[in-house]
Amino acid sequence: MSTAATSVPALERGLDILELLNQEPDGLGISELATRLSLNKNAVFRITHTLTDRNYLERDPLTKKFRLSPRLLSLGLPQAGDVSLVEVALPLMRELRDLTRETVQLGIQVGDEGVIIEQVSGLHPLRIAVDIGLRFPLHNNAPGKVLLANQSPRERTATLNRIPLTADTPRTLTKPATLQTECTKVLNRGYATDHAEADEGIHCVAAPVTGPEGKLIAVLWVSAPAKRLPKSMFASMGAQVIDSAAQISGGLQP
Repeated sequence: MSTAATSVPALERGLDILELLNQEPDGLGISELATRLSLNKNAVFRITHTLTDRNYLERDPLTKKFRLSPRLLSLGLPQAGDVSLVEVALPLMRELRDLTRETVQLGIQVGDEGVIIEQVSGLHPLRIAVDIGLRFPLHNNAPGKVLLANQSPRERTATLNRIPLTADTPRTLTKPATLQTECTKVLNRGYATDHAEADEGIHCVAAPVTGPEGKLIAVLWVSAPAKRLPKSMFASMGAQVIDSAAQISGGLQP
């Protein structure tokens, strides 16, 4: 039986829209989607609004652009019985937030980037806060380094040769050899750090969350202003994040 005879055109168009938006984290409007995919604007309107009603897309009320929702990004994540990764992680993220009083975030790798899938805001008036679904590079921040370090040596080398190693601050690591050394340190101590390498004045400490077979499935981290999380606190914060990440990993065991 031919593919054409068994295809569902509306479903194919919906998947085309999702795949295109996966490449455009800032989102696209109806006209842009229609032009890029050579589709009728009315068809794009119906499909995007259906996907939005089902919470697979979000629409920015100001720009009117659509982007992938956290629900779509979390599809396929590991579960413990009927409980998802986020459901297991949230109570422990809140405990870590209460312990540190800083923002706690959870992310996964999608392609050559990380994506934030959950966040618990810090308790200070001045705190780090970002949009769920925000993407981040793998080389210039603590969670990205955890994702990078847990790739196989061959995969990591290929990734470092493929992704842009841009210098966002004077402290960003931009040489593959230096990042390979950094990944070895991450694996040896069990956590990664970000000394204002992505954004001036912001420090992060991250640790891996693993699934039933010990394979990396997510990364947990604390983000804070550098004054409240100086380098002298990285080791103690690392121990706290490792402990919380291990508890999340344990909660995912069958």
